[in-house]
Amino acid sequence: IAAQCTPKRLEKDQGTMASSCASSISLTRAAACIGRTSSAAGPKALGSVRRPVGTVPRVRMSAGRRSLRVRAEDPYSEGTVRITAAKKEKAKAEEKAEVDGVLLGAGKGSADVQQILGFRQTSATDELPKWRIQIQLMKPGTWVPVCWGVMCGAAASGNYHWIEAFPRDFLEALACVFLSGPCLTGFTQVINDWYDRDIDAINEPNRPIPSGRISGTDVAVQASVLLIGGWALALKLDQLRGHEFPTLLTIALFGSFISYIYSAPPLKLKANGWQGTYALGASYIALPWWAGQALFGELTPEVMVMTLAYSIAGLGIAIVNDFKSIEGDTALGLKSLPVEFGVETAKWITVGTIDAFQLLIAAYLFNIGSEGYGTVLLALIIPQVYAQFRYFLVDPIKNDVKYQASAQPFLVFGILTTALAIGHNPLH
Repeated sequence: IAAQCTPKRLEKDQGTMASSCASSISLTRAAACIGRTSSAAGPKALGSVRRPVGTVPRVRMSAGRRSLRVRAEDPYSEGTVRITAAKKEKAKAEEKAEVDGVLLGAGKGSADVQQILGFRQTSATDELPKWRIQIQLMKPGTWVPVCWGVMCGAAASGNYHWIEAFPRDFLEALACVFLSGPCLTGFTQVINDWYDRDIDAINEPNRPIPSGRISGTDVAVQASVLLIGGWALALKLDQLRGHEFPTLLTIALFGSFISYIYSAPPLKLKANGWQGTYALGASYIALPWWAGQALFGELTPEVMVMTLAYSIAGLGIAIVNDFKSIEGDTALGLKSLPVEFGVETAKWITVGTIDAFQLLIAAYLFNIGSEGYGTVLLALIIPQVYAQFRYFLVDPIKNDVKYQASAQPFLVFGILTTALAIGHNPLH
């Protein structure tokens, strides 16, 4: 359907441009404009439409700095359709505004914060600077339990002093936290996302790598800097503490090796169910604990065994993250526990490992004479069970973030409770 466009002045920035054109407007668009403008005219106009056959309304179009206006001039109906940039901005702001998920489901958190922490994938329309994408790739939110584990190891050593050795102990502990968190955990997350790029293309297509926001070269450079920086920092801490054997460097090398075989072929532990989830759990509990305790004291075989047992509770936390990836894991043949056992069975395996091994650690504390700390640990297990029944067991796929936000604070405080018990026990 042909329509004549009258000349309009188009204001743009500091200058103006006038144009006159004849254009062809498709039947579909004209009909859409007529329908929307008729609606805008109200019930009276809709009820009085009696257009002669073969006639077409005259369409006027004008563009301003912040809007596009389409006007249908018709003796039978009239109105205006207005699509403004302000409305687009408002919709985008609403999309980013706030999302659920903090302690026991109460309160709200910023979607932007969740994106940069790595808990939420970026929207397809978001344009982010490269540095922010690289931080998101390192998933800073996953550093928290690792950094906490370092401080728990320092507490378990019984030789960390806040006042007497300040600021030396504090600065060395901070360096160990940086080694375990941003450096080696950041390295782990970067290579994991690289080797998971095909799965993420299915499950989370807007993540930095599958979305094309960051290149393979950028990933390689970032991973190398984090890895080498972590090793150098571990060696320096060994030298500062006067270790004859480079204990921290050994732990860092071992942890890096586990991180690599967890994600990369041919071993790719994460593809083998129990092996992968346990390796992940140990990386979040045992390894940072060992680093903190080795930095300030002596790492004993008994403590190593105890933390490896505690890591089975961490295995349960690792399984929680597998539920959202069922579709991609199934498509690529990865044997995660939810894929291997099904959602219903896997969710009970998850809560069983989390609760049972915390109870085992509580019994261990009672056995070494730390009854007070054992009682506190038991009290910290109760709200975790409550969150399991309120969120996770109801729908482990939909409520995984809410469950973790509600239960994990109590889990990590339980780890600190255990560390303090060992640090204050004269036999350990």
